[in-house]
Amino acid sequence: MKFVIMLMLPALAALSMSASAAEDIARVKEQELEDVRERISELTQSLDAAAAERDTLTSELQQAEIDIAEKRQRLRELERERAFTDKRRAELDTRISQQEINLDREIASLGEQVRAAYMSGGQEHLQLLLNQQDPATLGRVMSYYGYLNRYRAENIDTVTGSLSELASLRGEVATEEARLDEIGRARYAELSLLNNAQEKRQALLVSVRQRIRDEGREIDRLAAQEKDLARLIAELTNILSDYPISSEDPFSEHKGRLTWPVAGTLLHDFGQPRVGGGLRWNGVVLSAPRGREVRAVYHGRVAFADWLAGLGLLVIVDHGDGYMSLYGYNDTILKNAGDWVAPGDVIATVGDSGGQQRAGLYFEIRQGTRPVNPRQWVTRTPGN
Repeated sequence: MKFVIMLMLPALAALSMSASAAEDIARVKEQELEDVRERISELTQSLDAAAAERDTLTSELQQAEIDIAEKRQRLRELERERAFTDKRRAELDTRISQQEINLDREIASLGEQVRAAYMSGGQEHLQLLLNQQDPATLGRVMSYYGYLNRYRAENIDTVTGSLSELASLRGEVATEEARLDEIGRARYAELSLLNNAQEKRQALLVSVRQRIRDEGREIDRLAAQEKDLARLIAELTNILSDYPISSEDPFSEHKGRLTWPVAGTLLHDFGQPRVGGGLRWNGVVLSAPRGREVRAVYHGRVAFADWLAGLGLLVIVDHGDGYMSLYGYNDTILKNAGDWVAPGDVIATVGDSGGQQRAGLYFEIRQGTRPVNPRQWVTRTPGN
């Protein structure tokens, strides 16, 4: 036995060292991820400062749209919570109904036994003894009455237990109803804050558009925003070069076989002119209802999830080998920088952030810093 234990010791030590090494690697990877997030956060702040310097209204619009996104996300959470509570209360109502049926059945059975005992005078044992029946018959009948009495006692216990459970269930229902009332009040408060934020955003948009008309510099504004995006992509590529994505099935092999991130109507196509001055669309804009889910087109890691002038709430997914997909104008962002995603994972919801006049999704694919036509890569409609 000692020999066996001695043989096992090196293996156990190796296993312990392996587990320790795995923990060390996990800690290093987590620290690396935090470093990446910090560098991306610094880059975002730098871009925000540059945009705000060009236009003080931009930072106000950014804050208003971020507030709206937070309120809508909170409302989504409240809706999920309310749906869960409604389901829980419905389950409790079903259990109460079944328990009441069982209780009625047990009470009816107990009532029949009480009536039978009353009709017999309530002195079954004494009557049997005084009747001086055959001892064997007497024994069988006494056993029968013992069984009846035990059954009656069990019946009474069952009724008592059912009453207790009913009281407990009704207490749970009352708790869930109070919870629903609380959710309702919180939802009403969030809706009020959301309405205020939307009114503020609308006023800012009017000011922004008025300034653009007055100064006649929409082309300059769009060019500056495009420059910000190009800088963001270039610096993200530099930051993430230290943390490459390796995959046995690279993004480049899926050209023409990807699924659109959202079902919608093409509003602006790749390469179409935007506003004079030679500016063209680097991606596509799909018109879709606000709140519709936006899904990742392929495996990758979220490189950016924040607000950017011109694109509003923007998600960028790094697919490796220099390929990135961009999802802009979102209403809410559901992923953080560093999160891994798979094809079809929900990463955001359709919106009109970035000062857009209608809800939709801006979608772009980049190879390195160069935008490529998404319609050559994405051909499948969601759900097919």
